[in-house]
Amino acid sequence: MIPLNQNLSSLKRSAIRVYTNLARQTPDCAMLTIGEPDLDTPEVIKAAAMAALNENKTHYAPNQGTQKLREAVASFETARGHVTAPDQVLITVGACQALFTALFGILNPGEEIIVPTPGFGLYETIATIAGAKTVHLDVTKTDFQITRETLNAAITPKTKAIVLNSPCNPTGVVFSRESLAAVKKAVLGKSIFVISDNVYSQLSYCGPCPDLSLAPELQDQLILCQSFSKPYAMTGWRVGYLTCPEYVMDRLLLLSAAEITAVPTFVQEAAVTALGTDPSPMREIYAGRRSYVCTRLRGMGLDFPEPQGAFYVFPRIAKFGMDSATFCTRMIQEGKVAAVPGSCFGSDDYIRLSYCYSDEELKKGLDRMETFLHTL
Repeated sequence: MIPLNQNLSSLKRSAIRVYTNLARQTPDCAMLTIGEPDLDTPEVIKAAAMAALNENKTHYAPNQGTQKLREAVASFETARGHVTAPDQVLITVGACQALFTALFGILNPGEEIIVPTPGFGLYETIATIAGAKTVHLDVTKTDFQITRETLNAAITPKTKAIVLNSPCNPTGVVFSRESLAAVKKAVLGKSIFVISDNVYSQLSYCGPCPDLSLAPELQDQLILCQSFSKPYAMTGWRVGYLTCPEYVMDRLLLLSAAEITAVPTFVQEAAVTALGTDPSPMREIYAGRRSYVCTRLRGMGLDFPEPQGAFYVFPRIAKFGMDSATFCTRMIQEGKVAAVPGSCFGSDDYIRLSYCYSDEELKKGLDRMETFLHTL
């Protein structure tokens, strides 16, 4: 066998997909695993894509993205307080490519990123591919917030970036102003980037989230990654963007062009329309589901951080005396309901439930979960 890139040797398939597939292979299993809206893309967005196709907008777009969409993104970001110029916008294939381009573009082998944990596993995957190291900042003992003491203890001379995801996948927690102030004080003026993963920012149930992308003094150190997938139910469209300082864009654009050439032109036309579409009707649906799920979990005697955004809840299952992978496997096999092990997110005492499923599926899944817990 011919050797491959050694940085790929330790990679594993996402546990989210593993447990979703296990559920699909289990007859009549209720699934609460995937963070994909069950709602459809709004008609006005689909109509914009169809109009673009009819206008033959099927040719290569510029590597950085169409001028029209980059201007729309810049206006959208500036309107919310993150002053952005079109030249600072790069259109990507979803937030996943935005994150890959951002992290791979800044990391050298041996450097480190700090990830508040529990956190999305993709950050560590990308760092590993880049030959870098992930430093997990455990926030489970500090009410799922970042403290100055724990962050300062995690920073080393090799620290290159801290990744912030707020509202957070898997907890739904929003980082407080105090948490962000601690980050700002720790990194300001140093050779450390802040990677702001904002994919759930429009799905906050408590108004606009505190956000370091709004801090003008951090703009030379900040890379923002965003997606159209979650707020507009556009997961299959695969479109997102990143914003960054112009000196960073000079390199990241070359990397992105080598990765994808460009996002499809007609998809970018739809994304322009999406930015003018109000996501609040979807957010209100998720808020109602959140209330139902949290009430049911409390009734089961489970503890969890209160979700303030996104569409996940992260109950603690340590009292049942098994690791999260065993718990989730047994719950699929014995209870006919699927969740994702907390170990997938770096916190083995928890499991993640997604509530971007229909009311009927949520009721079925939680009824079965309650029955399963009574057997333990």
